[in-house]
Amino acid sequence: MARVLSVSDSIVIDVSPEVAYRAVSNPGDMGRWSPENLGTTPGSADGPAEVGASFVGRNKRGRFRWVTRCTVTAAEPGRHFAFRVHAIGVGRPRLRGPIATWEYRFEPAGEGTRVTETWTDDRRAWPDLAAGAFDRVVTSGSTFADFQTRNIRTTLRNLKRELERQPAR
Repeated sequence: MARVLSVSDSIVIDVSPEVAYRAVSNPGDMGRWSPENLGTTPGSADGPAEVGASFVGRNKRGRFRWVTRCTVTAAEPGRHFAFRVHAIGVGRPRLRGPIATWEYRFEPAGEGTRVTETWTDDRRAWPDLAAGAFDRVVTSGSTFADFQTRNIRTTLRNLKRELERQPAR
């Protein structure tokens, strides 16, 4: 069976597209919602990231910790934010190559915003069998598509809970 290379999910949040975008486009804050990301390393820019901006994300899965080098590829306030992950490492992101792309779309939905988060596997050069074996080892038995589907749902629920608790900005 061919591996799934992209998964996404959506949630409606009772805030404007601009408020949702401001939250998601600040990579340093992602650790507040994501079950795997811990935010960015010191020295990464605060505030909404612009196209071409680079940041180092900190991540965890169980006791394992790693960092990734990411570059913003889309930054349309209130509409679209995306970045690609193109280096990974334990202390520093030294191993370079296409890893993944994360994308967020913001669409008006009634008086709120439909936020859609998408993960795309950029490891296209990996044979399916090798990717499947690697994925199952590093996710404790899942494919990355299944693993990221769960992570996306958790992230979106956490984002909704936090943004709807905050006073309107």
